[in-house]
Amino acid sequence: MPKTTGPVIKDIAELCGVSPATVDRVLNKRPGVRERTAKRVLQAAAELGYLPENDMQDVFRPKPMRVVFLLPSGTNPYLRLLGDRIKTAAEATTGYNIRARVFFIDSFNPKLLSEALRQHGQKADGIAFMAIDHPLVRETVSELQDAGKHMITVVSDISGVPRAAYVGLDNRAVGRTAGYMLGRFMGPNRGRVAMIAASRTYRAHEEREMGFLSLMAEDFPDIRVVAAREGHDDRSENYLHTKSLLEEYPDLVGIYNVGGSSDGVARALRESGRAGDIIFIGHGLTPDTRRFLLEGLMDVVITQSPGVIVQNALRTFENLRGGNPAEKDVAKLTMEVVVKENLP
Repeated sequence: MPKTTGPVIKDIAELCGVSPATVDRVLNKRPGVRERTAKRVLQAAAELGYLPENDMQDVFRPKPMRVVFLLPSGTNPYLRLLGDRIKTAAEATTGYNIRARVFFIDSFNPKLLSEALRQHGQKADGIAFMAIDHPLVRETVSELQDAGKHMITVVSDISGVPRAAYVGLDNRAVGRTAGYMLGRFMGPNRGRVAMIAASRTYRAHEEREMGFLSLMAEDFPDIRVVAAREGHDDRSENYLHTKSLLEEYPDLVGIYNVGGSSDGVARALRESGRAGDIIFIGHGLTPDTRRFLLEGLMDVVITQSPGVIVQNALRTFENLRGGNPAEKDVAKLTMEVVVKENLP
C-alpha cells in the first residue's frame, strides 16, 4: 500500500477520472475492468510515481506489433524450413516488440493469396508474404498499404504497386549465376540443358529464368536450352518432368531447377543411373539438398539464409513502426553458392 504522505488510490482515481474501487482492482490485477480503462489507471499511477520502475516500463511500452507471414504450402522443403525459422523467432526473445505468426496457403493461387491478405490485414499491423505477381494480389496489396498496413514481400517481389520493402535476392543475378556455373562446369562437353520452373506467377522464378537464359545466350551460345517445364515446387511433378526429359533428350547434360523440391529431380536422376553425367543445379540448402550434394546427385545449391530473411523482415517491421527508413540496420542478404566441398 502507498504511504499516506505520497500519492494514494484516491489521487490516481481523480487523475484518470475513475472510482477508487476501479483503481484498486487494476492495481491488484483483479478482473472486471476494460483494457482501455486499466491502461489509463496504470498511466496515472506511473505519472504519480506509484508504480515501480519495471512496471512503469511495461505500462508505457507500446503493444507488440502484430505481424503475419504468409508462405506457400506444398512439398518445398526450403519454405518449410523458412516457416520453422519464423516460428522459432516468434517464440524466442528477439529484442523486437513484435508478435509474429506464420500461415501456409495454397501455392500459385492468386485468389487465395488475395483473400488471405485481406483476412489477416483486418487485424495484423504488417504482413510479410511471398508475392504472386497477379492483378488480384497487386490490387489487394495496394489497398492494404493505403490503409496503413506495412506490406513486405519476401523471397519473391511484386511489381507496379507500393509495398514497404522487399526482403530477398536479386533473382535475375541468381539465374545468371546458375547459368554461369552450369556452363563452366560443363567444360568442353556439349549437349542440351533443361530448366524445370516452379511457376512464372512468381516473379522470382520468372527473373531467375530470364537471367539464366540471357547468360547462356551470351556466354554459351552453342548450348541449347530446351523449353522449361513447370513443376509447381512439387516433388512428384518434378520427378515426372525429369524422367520425361531424360527419355526425350539422350544428349541432356544439365538441369537447372529454378524453384524448389529438388528431391523429385534427384530421384529421377538416381533411378536413371545418369547422375554422374548430368550437371544439376538447384535452390535452397535443406537437409535433402545437403544429402544430394554429398551423394553427387547435385552439383550446386544456390541459397539464401532463412534465418537472415526472418531477422531482416522483423527488423524492417520494427523500423517501419518507429518511422525509420525500412532498410535501417538491416543486414545484407547475400547469395550463397554451396557445393559439396564448402557445405556449412
